[in-house]
Amino acid sequence: MSQRQPHLALELGEHAGDLATSAEAAGFALVTIADSPLGGARIEAGVRAAHLARQTRRIGLAPTLHVTVTEPFHLATQLASLDHASLGRGAWVVGAQNSAEAYATVGLPRLDGAELRREITDVIDVARQLWDSWEDDAIIRDRSTGRFLDAGKVHHVNFTGARFSVVGPLITPRPPQGRLVVLGSDELGVTDRLDIALIAAPALDEITDRTRRARADGAPLVFADLEVHPAGHSSPPRRLADGSSPPLRHTGGADELPELIERLGRVVDGVRLHLADPGTLPGIAAALGRPPVTGATLRDTLGLARPANRFATVA
Repeated sequence: MSQRQPHLALELGEHAGDLATSAEAAGFALVTIADSPLGGARIEAGVRAAHLARQTRRIGLAPTLHVTVTEPFHLATQLASLDHASLGRGAWVVGAQNSAEAYATVGLPRLDGAELRREITDVIDVARQLWDSWEDDAIIRDRSTGRFLDAGKVHHVNFTGARFSVVGPLITPRPPQGRLVVLGSDELGVTDRLDIALIAAPALDEITDRTRRARADGAPLVFADLEVHPAGHSSPPRRLADGSSPPLRHTGGADELPELIERLGRVVDGVRLHLADPGTLPGIAAALGRPPVTGATLRDTLGLARPANRFATVA
């Protein structure tokens, strides 16, 4: 059910450290970190998130990692390590950059349509299986016998996808959250695999319709994207960094923003802000007047249950 006080997320720009700590103090549930395979010398989003893990204490950290150009085992390992480093605040924005230029960075043929959706589905599925490949109590540290872990509680996943296979297990223990929170655009065609469906649409009516479809398709939570521009801003609508449709736009003062977010909260569970001017965050934070979140993990903050380990359940 949607809420009057929706969760808040913030898309980070270049000044990630300053914005992340400010967003944490302002009561934002998480920050997302955009990335592109064609980013040149820019530090990769997963590395930036790992750096922020030690600069922040409560806010969730969600780097964009692209399934199309990232080796699935390495992707799952990097995200599990982020969850350990942040003590359970890790998340993942599913990226699916599929331009010919992006695929050229890894020497693979371009995917589109059903093939692209299959690849996205496969990578999400294998990541979750890898996060489950260690049971929660696999590490025993038994000095009397010299056993560090119970090998019977570390499992091979034996996953075969359309373009790759993974045997496993992961090289890191199960993440503190069990599985990281997975976010992605509802336009990816894999809404049933997401914990949070992100909806970028220019009108509230369209957000409402797509939210209804996302919930029917199985998304536990739905967040709306919202661009925030200073008064008088007149640039044309643009797609988001992940290729999603142009989002809803707010142009005006910070004091008008809480009412719009409250209206969105009657439809969605959260709102992700994209600030045209990062310097407006203090004013926005003051207008919203929210206390910092207090959840021990990001799943706690969002009200998402910690998943049972599929291998332990079978055993």
